[in-house]
Amino acid sequence: MKSFTIAIDAMSGDRGPAVAVAAALDAVRENEALSIILVGQQSELEAFLVEPQHPRIRIVEAVEVVRMNERPSHALRHKQHSSMAVALRLVRDGEAQGCVSAGNTGALMAFGRSLLRMYPGIERPAIVKQIPSLRGRCHVLDLGANVDAGAENLYQFALMGSLMAAAINNLQEPRVALLNVGEEEIKGNEQVRLASHMLAQCESLNYIGYVEGSDLFRDVADVVVCDGFVGNIALKTGEGVATMLMELLDQAFSKTLYGRFVGWLARPTIARLLRTIDPSRHNGASLLGLQGVVIKSHGNANERAMLAAIRQAHREIQLEVPRRINEQLDELMI
Repeated sequence: MKSFTIAIDAMSGDRGPAVAVAAALDAVRENEALSIILVGQQSELEAFLVEPQHPRIRIVEAVEVVRMNERPSHALRHKQHSSMAVALRLVRDGEAQGCVSAGNTGALMAFGRSLLRMYPGIERPAIVKQIPSLRGRCHVLDLGANVDAGAENLYQFALMGSLMAAAINNLQEPRVALLNVGEEEIKGNEQVRLASHMLAQCESLNYIGYVEGSDLFRDVADVVVCDGFVGNIALKTGEGVATMLMELLDQAFSKTLYGRFVGWLARPTIARLLRTIDPSRHNGASLLGLQGVVIKSHGNANERAMLAAIRQAHREIQLEVPRRINEQLDELMI
C-alpha cells in the first residue's frame, strides 16, 4: 500500500485547532497508509493530541495565523510564516502530497498561486466541488475564487472541470454545461454567450449547452461552469435547503408518538437520505488550477466535515489528479 502525507493548516478555521486535530486522528485511524503533518502553534496542538507521540502524526511549528477578515494581499506580504503558508510550502517541497485548510479562501488562493504555481495556460484558479445529484455527482465551478470571470476564464474552467470529472469519476466524455438564466441561446450576459460559443467550437469537450439552477441536482450534466459570484450563491443556497430538509425531517419524526413510530420503521431509509444530503459529508472543495492538491474546507467545519475534506485530498492524491490534468490540458487549449 502506497503511503502519502497530507499537511493540515490546523489554526485557520473558525473552530480552531481542536477540530483539525480530532479529524487528523480519525483520518490516520481509518487509513494506515496516511500520515498527517499538523501545521500551527505546537503548544496548542499538543494540548488536543490524545496521543502526543503518534507515529503518523507530527507537528510543524508556524507562529502566525491568517485571519478570516484579512486581505489576501496583506497575508501574502506579511504572513509568510503562517500555518497556511507553511502547509502549502510543505507541498511545494515534497514533504506532503496535499494540503487541507479551513482558512481564508482568498489568502489560500494567493499563497497557492505564489508557492505552487498554476497550470501553463491557465489564467486563474477555480474552486470546484462535487455536489450530490439524483443519480450521481456533479462538479460545479467556480464557487467563489473569481467573482468576475470573462469568457476565456469560463472556457478554461470548463476544460479543467472536464478533466477533473474524468479523473475522479472515471468518465470518458463528461457532460459539460454553462449555468445560465435559461436554456435558450439568446439568454445570459455577454461573457456567458461568448464562452458558450468557444466551448461549442471545442471538439474535445462534450459541451451540452446551458443549464439552469434547478438542473444542478438532476443529473443533467457532469460539470457545470459559472463565475464565482453565481457559483458561491448557488452552493450556499443548496446547502441551506439541505440543512432545512434535515431539520424538517427531524421535527416530523420526533414531535408525536405516531411520528416517532413511523420514523423508527423508516430509519434505514431516512439514514441513507440524510447521508446523501448532509453538507458536512460533502465538505471539501478543490483549488483547481494549482500545481498540487489543495482542499478548501468550510471555515466552520466540524470534525466530521474536516474528515471529509481530508478524504477528498486523499482521493485526489491517489488518482494523481494534478498530474493527469496537466498532461492533458495542452491538447484542449485553443
